[in-house]
Amino acid sequence: MIVPSIDLMDGQTVQLVGGKTRALEAGDPRPIASKFRLAGDIAVIDLDAALGRGSNAHLIRDLVKLARCRVGGGIRSVQAALDWLDAGAASVILGTMAKPEILQQLPRERVIAALDAVDGEVVVEGWTKGTGTTIIERMHALRDLVGGFLVTFVEREGRLGGTNLDAVAALVEAAGPAKLTIAGGVTTPEDIAALDRLGADAQVGMALYTGRLDLGDAIAAPLVSDRPDGLFPTVVCDEHGVALGLAYSDAESLRTAVRLQKGVYHSRKRGLWIKGASSGAEQTLLAIDLDCDRDALRFTVQQTPPGFCHKDTHTCWGDAHGLPDLARTLTARVADAPKGSYTRRLLDDPALLRAKLLEEAGELADADTPEHVAAEVADVVYFALVAMARAGVPLSRVEAVLDARALKVRRRPGDAKPGALPGAAGPSSSPAPSKEP
Repeated sequence: MIVPSIDLMDGQTVQLVGGKTRALEAGDPRPIASKFRLAGDIAVIDLDAALGRGSNAHLIRDLVKLARCRVGGGIRSVQAALDWLDAGAASVILGTMAKPEILQQLPRERVIAALDAVDGEVVVEGWTKGTGTTIIERMHALRDLVGGFLVTFVEREGRLGGTNLDAVAALVEAAGPAKLTIAGGVTTPEDIAALDRLGADAQVGMALYTGRLDLGDAIAAPLVSDRPDGLFPTVVCDEHGVALGLAYSDAESLRTAVRLQKGVYHSRKRGLWIKGASSGAEQTLLAIDLDCDRDALRFTVQQTPPGFCHKDTHTCWGDAHGLPDLARTLTARVADAPKGSYTRRLLDDPALLRAKLLEEAGELADADTPEHVAAEVADVVYFALVAMARAGVPLSRVEAVLDARALKVRRRPGDAKPGALPGAAGPSSSPAPSKEP
């Protein structure tokens, strides 16, 4: 699989050759991240922080909200690593600070150790000083403390000359349970496919920015079709994971889907098919995933009404149900709820909506049987979804907040506010709560 790379310097996306010469500037990283996220994880490296001459933290905080990011560059303490994990980084990349005494204080599965090497020897201090330690020796020492390794072949970095495939099999074995990512010289879909077969991911920067490698081709590189027509079955899902239908993809449709960031497929009757081009039921492409056997795809899309199916239903199996369907219905009701309907009353009367939220939450708190709890949760969820629809907040945004909170390592105590517990003194008589460190 491909891991697109965004290197930051002076607030811009840059690419360096050999870690020194600035070969190009690609500008604002945010639109780049919005495209790169289709492939999955993005590696975001703060070169200024790594060199000790500044920080691009404000940009990276925006990027971790846009995509799953592996954040590296200048992370030199446990505190700094935890700060990025709590800010939403999927993982942190540690270089010289990837030491046992540091790693033991961090969640193993969310730490990647970066090993830069010249001809197999680990180098430090901006790739200028050899350590006398081989990559494999270093990996053996750290592999039970990290979730992944990022190995950069310095002599190939930024030079578009291909990567060192001969060394990868031994590195995958040395990584043990940790996942290996290779950087340096990856240029072609064939490089990515070969690395994937060996069990490694490919981190790519320069080839993507120069146009030498198309992102759609890079994503598709590991795919192998077992069909006579060479197509790849593509399960199309909405942002909640609900399957909308089955389509097919080929190399051309994948390139077009990535370029347009829309749902684009290969129709066995019509060829290239841009979903919604004629019907208006367009799709915004959010992610592309390959299955474990590399012979099928999943497209995650944001589907516009009336839905994916030509019969004007949300899915090809009929209308959806559950919370996502109720949320979509209530969102539509903001504009067309009939006058006199209860939903219309709630949308037009914020005081009534507030009262019902408080009332139903209290009834849920007092419920004591499974049936009663289920009924009261349904009431609370309904009124909460009305509040969301009234404020223009989609359910997917709430899910994103919950997902971001799940990434936090450090937690607040979660105590009740002063006066909230039965018998507790009201806020006016409570001492001011102490600030968290």
